[in-house]
Amino acid sequence: CFLDAMAFLGIPGHGNGIRYKYGLFQQKIVNGYQAEVPDNWLNNGYPWEIRKPDKAVVVKFKGDVKVGVVDGRLTFRHENYEPILAVPYDIPIISYQNYRTINTLRLWSAEPIVEEFDLASFYRGEFSKAVSYRSEVEAISNILYPDDSSQAGRELRLKQEYFFVAAGLGSIVRRYKKKNGSMKDFHRKVAVHINDTHPALCIPELMRILIDEEGMGWEEAWNITVNTISYTNHTIMPEALEKWPVDIFKYLLPRIYMIVEEIDRRYRLQLQEQFPHNPEIIERTAIIRDGQVWMANLAVIGSHSVNGVSRLHTDILKNHLLKDYHTIYPYKISNKTNGVSHRRFLLEANPKLAELITEAIGPGWIAKPEELEKLLAYREDPVFLEKLAQVKQHNKERLARIIYHRMGIRVDPASVFDIQVKRIHAYKRQLLNVFRILDLYNRLKENPQLSLPPHTFIFGGKAAPGYHYAKTVIKLINTLAQKVNQDPEVAGKIKVIFLENFNVSLAEMIYPAAEVSQQISTASREASGTGNMKFMLNGAITLGTLDGANVEIQEAVGEENIFIFGLKAEQVMQFYQKGGYNAWEEYHASPRLRRVVDQLISGFFPEAGGEFRVIYDSLLRDNDEFFVLKDFGPYVETWQRLLQLYGQRRAWQKASLINIAKAGLFSADRTVKEYAGEIWRVPCRS
Repeated sequence: CFLDAMAFLGIPGHGNGIRYKYGLFQQKIVNGYQAEVPDNWLNNGYPWEIRKPDKAVVVKFKGDVKVGVVDGRLTFRHENYEPILAVPYDIPIISYQNYRTINTLRLWSAEPIVEEFDLASFYRGEFSKAVSYRSEVEAISNILYPDDSSQAGRELRLKQEYFFVAAGLGSIVRRYKKKNGSMKDFHRKVAVHINDTHPALCIPELMRILIDEEGMGWEEAWNITVNTISYTNHTIMPEALEKWPVDIFKYLLPRIYMIVEEIDRRYRLQLQEQFPHNPEIIERTAIIRDGQVWMANLAVIGSHSVNGVSRLHTDILKNHLLKDYHTIYPYKISNKTNGVSHRRFLLEANPKLAELITEAIGPGWIAKPEELEKLLAYREDPVFLEKLAQVKQHNKERLARIIYHRMGIRVDPASVFDIQVKRIHAYKRQLLNVFRILDLYNRLKENPQLSLPPHTFIFGGKAAPGYHYAKTVIKLINTLAQKVNQDPEVAGKIKVIFLENFNVSLAEMIYPAAEVSQQISTASREASGTGNMKFMLNGAITLGTLDGANVEIQEAVGEENIFIFGLKAEQVMQFYQKGGYNAWEEYHASPRLRRVVDQLISGFFPEAGGEFRVIYDSLLRDNDEFFVLKDFGPYVETWQRLLQLYGQRRAWQKASLINIAKAGLFSADRTVKEYAGEIWRVPCRS
């Protein structure tokens, strides 16, 4: 989304990443379980990429660092290293009707720097050893997100991170020097933005280039580095705030570790002067502590700007996660609420809606998404609202055909399409959604005459291969789907679908068809979300918590056009910090809730055996970390309020139109303009 917006706005900006041979993985659902299959996306080649071997960069791992003195200045020479060739593949980024600015997504492939084939090992029958060098090198760009639960897996992840950082910066510096010569003004002409902590090694790597290759002193190099690099934090979840054992870091990246160690030493000295009576703040914020290198700390200390991706998330960074840094650098943390490509997720993905909008307000919204607000003039227009309903029905019928083609299951396009598609994770609370559906199933079994419009509940999303809990939730969703969909007593009333292998192409079919957008993460855990924006852009009504960008969506559309429930972020943070939450009390206070929780282990799902015990235990034994039980009652009540609005066709269409009209605020164009003006300091098209 951002590369597209940058090209559209005329900003010369380029992306750097790894050209993985296999993508995240293809998800297959086998007997209700997630199975991971290699995503061999390059099997038939990729016509848009251009291999540029003449732009290759040598990346160095392991080895020794020789320290010397030349003319009174320390010098550092990396010896006995393992060289790996980073070969770039460039993909042009061409935006809508702007052919003057063509940016590049540069993806790096790891290749042997020399062909080494161990013929002696091959003749001895040791075939794996004969090709082990090539295999070890190519492993770096084989798989996105390798399992890092083992020592070898952790080493590979760290190798990947340094590989694309060193290759990317090497390429940037080489191009800059070709045009400008001296690196002294590098920070005035180049901005390097790091997304989360994966590229945080940009900081010591740029220092290495400036000191070791350009001969600069520490202070000059540090000033250029800090003023070049900016950092976006995308999550407060601990598992995403990387830290690396010192021994692995030092072994793989000896020179980089020396620089990180020196950054840490100087930072500690600076803070001793700034906070002489507060040694705790130094220990809490230091880069190297407890035998680990803390990458988020490195990213904050080594950047001139740090930003969150929603106003709530940024407040949490300032007041909780990065509170100490906000004290040390009160000027550094700002907010840049996420945005999405309206040209992709509306203009391209929903052509009938785009045509209707253009017919009503003209094509100006394509270049200036804020012009979507002109649709508000039609919120009381019955003819326009009816056309809007017809577009939604068309998209629902299209998705129904896709579901039948993929799964052989017929869903009713006249039913409510209630959708939750996103990564499967405990804090995103697909489990809460499951409990709502299971409770509804119980009520329908007891009262077949229950007044309720027909519903199709649709899930989609992948769980990390090593995340057992999330994979168990997928199994639970599919087990519930099987029970519900095969029960003749609820046929025509509810149906549950899990669409396998959720990806962008499938998302472009799902967002336009959605009527209810489930955004129900535990308040304070979701940094922003972008799915909420994509659903909103296509006229879905949000049912969610006051988390991430939902807060700003509520402000934009008004409380009557979004359905909010549950604990607020500050309440959640208070529970985490001071305790006081008792899951057993919630469990015993609601017979309906107790029933659905017990159904996890009572034999209600006989084929599952004790498989769902891990979910049951997470709620009661482990005190429900993400407050599923606490928010269950308010969630169900708020959903029922939503259904009252759904029953008023004209009022529902009006709310849908208002969501579309206000979605321009959440365009990537707006976000990128803010980055350009306030962080990168580069001009862009207005």
